[in-house]
Amino acid sequence: MRYYPINLDIQNRHCLVIGGGKVATRKVATLLKCGARVTVVSPEATDRLQSMEMSGSIRLINRPYRTSDLGGMFLVIGATDNKELNRQIYQDAENSGRLCNIADQPDLCNFILPSIVNRGDLILGISTSGKSPAFAKKLRKDLEKIYGDEYVLFLQLMGALREKLLSRTHEPEAHKAVFEQLIERGLLDRIRAEDKPGIDALLYEVLGKGFECDQLLK
Repeated sequence: MRYYPINLDIQNRHCLVIGGGKVATRKVATLLKCGARVTVVSPEATDRLQSMEMSGSIRLINRPYRTSDLGGMFLVIGATDNKELNRQIYQDAENSGRLCNIADQPDLCNFILPSIVNRGDLILGISTSGKSPAFAKKLRKDLEKIYGDEYVLFLQLMGALREKLLSRTHEPEAHKAVFEQLIERGLLDRIRAEDKPGIDALLYEVLGKGFECDQLLK
């Protein structure tokens, strides 16, 4: 295995996208969803990128890329159709020790981006190590059918439970059996069926009073 899989926290970190087309726009949207502070450098930009700039969501610099644009950046994404420019971006990022991804050119990346299934706090990343993006896309579509929106509420509830239990005791290991019971006894199935009385009944059976779903998710 060549790649080391990680989940990267880019909340409030400065990220640079070079390019202003459709691919760059998709990259920017994903970065924003993850809480990044995004700067885009490109002589031209899509209407969506311009709208993002007007709303204050991103900083858009309408000119060609300069090496100095990397200053203060945590992560760099190259999304241009100019192979020579992409190689320069990668080399500049490597020389300055920055994380760099060049779209559709895994040989010019020190990290690659998986195909993602996102259900709230559930993130499933699919990677073929750059060998077949088309197959990664197919797997993503297959998994999207299996993992539905019920996982959003499920993880919100599990997170609220964990937070409440930790506020009572600082021994996470002591809670392991509780969460295993909730999973094994079908909490997810009850959420999928929108069976609120059933959810509350299971919470009461496993945890006792004071753990009603509505109260936990306030």
